[in-house]
Amino acid sequence: MKRTHHCNELRSEHAGQTVILSGWVHSRRDLGGVLFIDLRDREGRTQTVLDPSDLTKELFEQASKLHSESVISISGKVRVRPAGTENTKIPTGQVEVLVKELVVLNNADVLPFPVDDPELASKVNEELRLKYRYLDLRRPEMTRNLRVRSKVAIATRSYMDEQGFLEVETPTLFKSTPEGAREFLVPNRRDPGTFYALPQSPQQFKQILMVAGVEKYFQLARCYRDEDLRADRQPEFTQVDIEMSFIEREDIYALIEGLLKRVWKTALNVDVPTPFKRISFEEALNRFGIDKPDTRFGMELVDFTEEFRASTFKVFSGTIANGGVVKAMNAKGLADATQGQIETMTEYAKGFGAKGLAYIKVEKGEWKSPIVKFFNEAEKAALIEKLRIEEGDLILFAADQWLNACEILGKIRLYCADLLKSQGKLTIDANRFDFLWVIEFPLLGFDREQNRWYSSHHPFTAPVNEDIPILKTEPKKVRGQHYDIVVNGVELGGGSIRIHQPDVQKTIFEEILQIPPDMVKARFGYMLDAFRYGAPPHGGIALGFDRLIAILCGTQSIRDVIAFPKTAKGTDLMTDSPAPVEPKQLRDLHIELKVAKKE
Repeated sequence: MKRTHHCNELRSEHAGQTVILSGWVHSRRDLGGVLFIDLRDREGRTQTVLDPSDLTKELFEQASKLHSESVISISGKVRVRPAGTENTKIPTGQVEVLVKELVVLNNADVLPFPVDDPELASKVNEELRLKYRYLDLRRPEMTRNLRVRSKVAIATRSYMDEQGFLEVETPTLFKSTPEGAREFLVPNRRDPGTFYALPQSPQQFKQILMVAGVEKYFQLARCYRDEDLRADRQPEFTQVDIEMSFIEREDIYALIEGLLKRVWKTALNVDVPTPFKRISFEEALNRFGIDKPDTRFGMELVDFTEEFRASTFKVFSGTIANGGVVKAMNAKGLADATQGQIETMTEYAKGFGAKGLAYIKVEKGEWKSPIVKFFNEAEKAALIEKLRIEEGDLILFAADQWLNACEILGKIRLYCADLLKSQGKLTIDANRFDFLWVIEFPLLGFDREQNRWYSSHHPFTAPVNEDIPILKTEPKKVRGQHYDIVVNGVELGGGSIRIHQPDVQKTIFEEILQIPPDMVKARFGYMLDAFRYGAPPHGGIALGFDRLIAILCGTQSIRDVIAFPKTAKGTDLMTDSPAPVEPKQLRDLHIELKVAKKE
């Protein structure tokens, strides 16, 4: 029987029609000798009624023994449900199908976990869900996620095509460039001892495409990084990769704002206002303690360096004398924080190298803290005025070098927000999306252990033009033409205007990053050669596609929006990979293992 309708299609106007439906048995109920089977396919559910008077005894008995998730086809007549039995929770809830024929296409075994009850399914151990991913994907929530992903991919391609971009596929067997995250290496059988690497991004290829005159390139690119995993990381992931020629930063901002406006409208029917706000890297750290701030709530950081410069509290004044700062924040309404919660905040501070965490609890009209006795009236007045201190507040301090002080309170700020939300003291609208650009990042960072500069973004990022003269003399002050797009505290992606002058790129590699000339030639010689033959000014950006879909679907983990993800340990539980290979395969690749075999 070939189906005539899908399981979310029938309505009252179909009453009287004979239809054929196919799908999975979502649930089966026996009510007084009459069977009710909810039949489900990708589109939805329809209730079917099996009356023993309408079917052969053999078919009715077969139907009564069906397990959930068995695959069947039915033929029958649509009728309006009797008054009082309608199901307003599903679109087909006004009708049902009186079954005349039934074919069991495949009888399912007893399931390892339920897929018909959202509440029960959500409590299933994630490892079990990943082992039986084909069952997990049958759940309507997961099907919806895949549908959103597909629609957004199509919308992205459509938008980029309208803007004149060419979709170009770049190689996934690439050259190893061991700057940055670890790479996955692929041995080359034809030339023993040589390896490909799976690309961490198409960065170099897309820049070469600009040299080639493509001018506007994009790709939904598959990328690979062999790094420790978190909820928003996978060893293989997808990014919306973009590069343009003859542009400035403003062109990128306008393009991406238009793309995200289209995506949010397509996926959520939400009109995103543009243009997006912009804040500098320094402002983001100063106010929120992080370069991807969630601006949907307050608790902003406030600087008290000048107020405590001459303080008798030596922890503060001593830090300032050594070039550090004193910053504070008011976690309003959190004076009732438990000792355990305070200890968690203290551990966050220690994680950044601090010796501890200074705080004040404002309870019953008193400031409860051993440090208060060191504050004079002017210092107290400054705290009250700038932090708007009231009964029930928790004041938290960080005294350290600027970046550390910001990051300590930035981490604690997010923790406090979670505590306040759990207590009902802070409400954030789930349908609110605060987009912003973070700009003017430092071009370089300094690694004290290795006593060398490193690229804050990547070595192809162009310095701000007016900072090029101080590139060699004051590298710390050089700003990069780097930009990140952030929404609700999540970095969706980042990019930059690139270096297109061979001499500037050579200076960055050899004189600033101290990569030896022979190594530069071995790793990037082809790029520098390409730049000698007319490289246009160009720039681009990459958006984390999986992360983007997770935000649109309202899930915390990108594993929920990838069809077949890896676990936090990088394993695929369904296929049991990675796995050992046959000795012959290793011999063909001229590889000898020196690891002990696992028992």
